[in-house]
Amino acid sequence: MSILHNAAEVLRCFGSDCSELTVTDATRRLGIPKANASRLLKAMREAKMLETIGNSHRHRPGKLMLDLAAAFRRSSVIIGRGGEVVGDVSRRFGHTGYISVRDGRQVTAVIDFPGTNSLRVVSNIGRRLPAERSATGRSLLARMSDDEVRDLYPELETLPDLLGQLSRIRARGYAVSSQEATTGVDAIGIAVADGLTNEEISLCIVYPHGIVCNDERDNMVRALAEGASQIAKDLGDKSFVAPKLDTKDMLE
Repeated sequence: MSILHNAAEVLRCFGSDCSELTVTDATRRLGIPKANASRLLKAMREAKMLETIGNSHRHRPGKLMLDLAAAFRRSSVIIGRGGEVVGDVSRRFGHTGYISVRDGRQVTAVIDFPGTNSLRVVSNIGRRLPAERSATGRSLLARMSDDEVRDLYPELETLPDLLGQLSRIRARGYAVSSQEATTGVDAIGIAVADGLTNEEISLCIVYPHGIVCNDERDNMVRALAEGASQIAKDLGDKSFVAPKLDTKDMLE
C-alpha cells in the first residue's frame, strides 16, 4: 500500500466513535507493523494532517483537515441547497436534521442541524453508518440500479430483502427507518442529486421513536419532499422521484 493510501485509512478511523489515535491504535486498525505506523503518523503530523493532543502520544485530525472540510461544504452547491431545506424543516419541527453523503457501503453526515425540542436526538455528525441499515443510506442506494447494488454487496446474505426495500423506496421517493441504526431513533431520508456534478446527498430528519404521531411524521415527509423537489428541479436531477406519501407502507 502507498503512504497516501495508508494516510487516508488513518483519517477514516476518525468519527463519532473514535476521536483520537495512538500508534498502537493505528497498528491494530490498519494491520501494519508498529514501526510503519509510527513513521506514518509522524509524516501526517509534519503535513499538518494530524496533531498531537498536548504532550501525549494521542493524535487527532489537524486543523488542515478542518479547513478542507469547510472548503468541501462551501464548494458544493447541492450541500448548500440541501442545508437550507433541512435547516428549515429542523427549525419548524424541532427535530435534528442532517445532510449525508455515501462513500461505498457507508454514509456519513457532513452537516447537522441540532433539534430544539426538549426531547431530541443528539447530533452524531461524522458517525459512519452502514448504508443498507439506515434511511439515508437506503435513499442513496435506491438511486443505483439493482445490478450496481449487487456489485456493491456481492456477499450480503440479506441482499434480496435490501433490493425489495430499494424497489419500494424508488416507487415512493423516500426512505424511512425505525430504531435501526440507533435504538429509540426513527428517521426519514430523501435523496437528491446535482445533475451537473452528479453529487448525491440525502436530506434527513431524525426523531425519538414513539413521541412523533403519524400526522407530524407525514408533515415532515411533505416538508422535506417539497424542498428536495425544488432542488431537483433547479439542479437538473433527472433521476429524482417526487416523493409520494403512502402511510400504508411507511416501514420498509
